[in-house]
Amino acid sequence: MNVSLGSTHAPADFGRVAVLYGGKSAERPVSLKSGQAVLDALLGAGVDAIGIDVGDDFLQRLGAERIDRAFIVLHGRGGEDGSMQGLLECAGIPYTGSGILASALAMDKLRTKQVWQSLGLPTPRHAVLASEEDCRDAARELGFPLIVKPAHEGSSIGMAKVADVNALISAWQAAGTYDSQVLVEQWIDGPEFTIAVLRDQVLPVIGLGTPHAFYDYDAKYLASDTQYRIPCGLDEAREAELKALAARACEAVGTRGWARVDVMQDRAGQFWLLEVNTVPGMTDHSLVPMAARAVGLDFQQLALAILADSVDARR
Repeated sequence: MNVSLGSTHAPADFGRVAVLYGGKSAERPVSLKSGQAVLDALLGAGVDAIGIDVGDDFLQRLGAERIDRAFIVLHGRGGEDGSMQGLLECAGIPYTGSGILASALAMDKLRTKQVWQSLGLPTPRHAVLASEEDCRDAARELGFPLIVKPAHEGSSIGMAKVADVNALISAWQAAGTYDSQVLVEQWIDGPEFTIAVLRDQVLPVIGLGTPHAFYDYDAKYLASDTQYRIPCGLDEAREAELKALAARACEAVGTRGWARVDVMQDRAGQFWLLEVNTVPGMTDHSLVPMAARAVGLDFQQLALAILADSVDARR
């Protein structure tokens, strides 16, 4: 195990820990699985942990349970967008992961892209869709194929690959049922990679493969034919380049504790940043636990390392 990544704290050092999961976002089913896995790991390690499915009674539960810190495993809006982080800040409760600003920024795909572009970091060309005319304009400017995305969703929810204007309009309308702001991006034809960052260290790159049109919700959480490659298939120099790019992407957003960056590589070898996740999945299909295993951290050690950062980084 990489000692610098692991926790050196005794279970009692964490006090009473609330694992916050579930919530009301479109990613609730994934969060329930992630949260239960984290809760089981912490309890197995001897941590005084409880699970709270975040609902309408959350404030009452938070006051009644008298917790010392929170492990946030809420995916999507309401947990990954700065709102939960702000509430916990006001309550004086330490928590895992990124702070208010980085959480809010990373959840907004458009603002994240604008920050990356301002710093000269590569991210696919894009447009914002608010009307059928926007769809036609984007088609003329960007060409096909394109990928349509709700600006504030994760887990590939509401995303669609399109190859003509009619499909683009339909995909924009469908994505609009999840989010009032919809993006369309230039399609990058090539392999996809994901890079986890844990306690300021970049973990081994994972190469992804799927027979689906792209790495969609089914490929992420349900399919048995998704391919995960560690080593990722890049030579040593290119992998180092990609890891450095992921670190710069996280630094630009201001992430803390842990995060995961998704990247495409085009046929010419150029890397393109897609998004950064500040509360990545922790299910049996999830990518951060896979990357952690590659450096000798099992799931329980990973959960403790993430929790330890809520102590160490906020002293």
